[in-house]
Formats: sequence, C-alpha cells, structure tokens
Amino acid sequence: MLDTNTDGVDQRVSTGELPSWERVDERVFEAYERNIADDRGHVADYIPELAAADPAQFGICIADVDGGIHMAGDAEVEFTIQSISKAFVYALVCNEFGHADVGRLVGVNNTGMSFNSVMAIELNDGHPMNPMVNAGAIATTALMPGETHAEKWENVRTGLSAFAGRQLAMDGDVYRSEAGTNTRNEAIAKLLKSYGRVTGDSTGIVDIYTRQCSLRVSAKDLAIMGATLADGGVNPVTKQRVVSPIVCRDTLAVLAASGMYERSGEWMFEIGLPGKSGVSGGIVTVAPGKGALGTFSPRLDSAGNSVRGQKATAFLSRSLGLNIFASDSEGERHDV
Repeated sequence: MLDTNTDGVDQRVSTGELPSWERVDERVFEAYERNIADDRGHVADYIPELAAADPAQFGICIADVDGGIHMAGDAEVEFTIQSISKAFVYALVCNEFGHADVGRLVGVNNTGMSFNSVMAIELNDGHPMNPMVNAGAIATTALMPGETHAEKWENVRTGLSAFAGRQLAMDGDVYRSEAGTNTRNEAIAKLLKSYGRVTGDSTGIVDIYTRQCSLRVSAKDLAIMGATLADGGVNPVTKQRVVSPIVCRDTLAVLAASGMYERSGEWMFEIGLPGKSGVSGGIVTVAPGKGALGTFSPRLDSAGNSVRGQKATAFLSRSLGLNIFASDSEGERHDV
C-alpha cells in the first residue's frame, strides 16, 4: 500500500447531478426497448439452480441520490445477488476496521486472472490481492464482526439489508445448490489459512460467503444499494447512514480497479463507472454523487457478465452523461 497519509486535509468532492426526472425516465425505457430483443449469451449452469432462470427476464432501474426511482421491465423480479455481494460486504468491513488495515490485509490490486484463480494466490505469497475475487471476498467475509459464524452471517445479512433499505432473505434452494459445488472455494479458503490470511474454521467462513451470495435482490434493490455508495453512505430511500463517506470512496475505487475482474479495464474504458456483476445476471453501476443503475438479465457472455445488462449500462452511461472521465470545454457544455 502507498503511504498516503492525509490526516487533517480538508477533503473536497466533485459530483454533478442527473438530468431531469423526465429525461432519466425516457432514457431508462429506451435502454430497455433497445436491448429487449437481444438473445445472445447463455444462462449460468455451473450452479445447477441458476440454470433454471428464465432467460427472457430483463429489468433496469436507476435510483438517484434524492430517492427517485426509475424502472423498466422486470426491475422488481428477485434473483440471487452472487458476487455483487462482495462490494457491500467489503464496505461493511472497511467501515468496521478502516482504510489502512483492510487495504493491507485484503489488498486493492487487480490480479489479471480469473475470479477463482488459485495461481493468483500462490504467485502473491498467499495474499488475496483484492476483495472482488473469490479469495479476497472469503478473506473479507472472515473479517466480519461476530464471535460465532451465526453472528457473522447475521451481520452480513442485516448490513446488506441496510444497503437495500429492506430485509433481504436467503434463497435456500440456490444456497444448497451452491454449497454442493463449493469444492474450489473451500480449497481457496484452506490455502489462505495455510498462509495465515484466514484464521479459524475456513469451511465455516466459506459457508457464510455462500449464504451471502444467495441473498435475494432485484434490479431495484441493486440500484438503491449502489445509490447508497453514491450518496456518501446514506441510503437515499430510508435516509439511514449505512457506512461512512470515506468507505464509499474506497469501495468505489476498488470496484473501478477490479469490479469486473480481468475485464475491469475494458469496462472502465467503455462505461467509465465503477461496477460489479454477478453470474445470476445482475449488474450494479455507480455514478458518485448522482445515483446508481441496477440491471438484471440472466444471459451471460463468456466472462460471466450479463449481455443485455452491459449494453443497457453503456447506453445509459453515455446518454445521461454519467461517465466519470467525460468532460466538455467550459464554452461547449449542453444539457443531456
């Protein structure tokens, strides 16, 4: 980790705002209409229960930091959160232990390898490298407060529920299906334990991680969860503070670097926003200070990212002026 101690420095933020309510509604509906007919990709089947998803489902939701909700299609259909949970558990752990400690223990650098790579652990002396790959996510879940596994799991569930603004429930069928195919994650956890990166019952930690991935959410929930990160840690619907502004900054930075695994560079180049995907077909994308976008469509590309979700997100990033790298000259600015 770089030595970037800035204690006492008055931190400033630069955000902007979304276009008008009507313009956002129009663009969300247009993103839905543009992509509803795209039937490319395949539903994930390496977890048997996920293979039963309806490939035709497609939902989009934008939640703004003022609590406004803009939806199209199947935005309130529930599915399991899967790897998207990694971002929010990481935020909860950072809120508990702080920027430096979690950065040192879990890391923030992209591995350049697949999300479940064992080689990446070995090549980095047992360091998980970042919280968005499975090794880092398991190490992060192990840090959740709680004396017992039951307490840790409840803290995960209630924490993610606070982000969503409602009580989230676990999908028992998906949990059992994933638990039956967990051999690789259990091996990763044991490898981390051999390096001293995880302590205690590594199998129990993997069970908590599997449960967190099995929580049921909708595209609307993802948008609200993302908008909480966009709004400095305050849920824009419930007005409850979930995490601190510094934690939001750190979480979004990690998402920008590694949220889409080895394709994170391509994602930032094309979309220009921190984002995270899950193999059930969800994607959350965050525009700091403005709001967040949640999409759901089960058909995935070869990297495990929703085909329609990516296309809808790209369209909305451009048409709503969300890309954090985009700018106009002072004399040429116009309303999007």
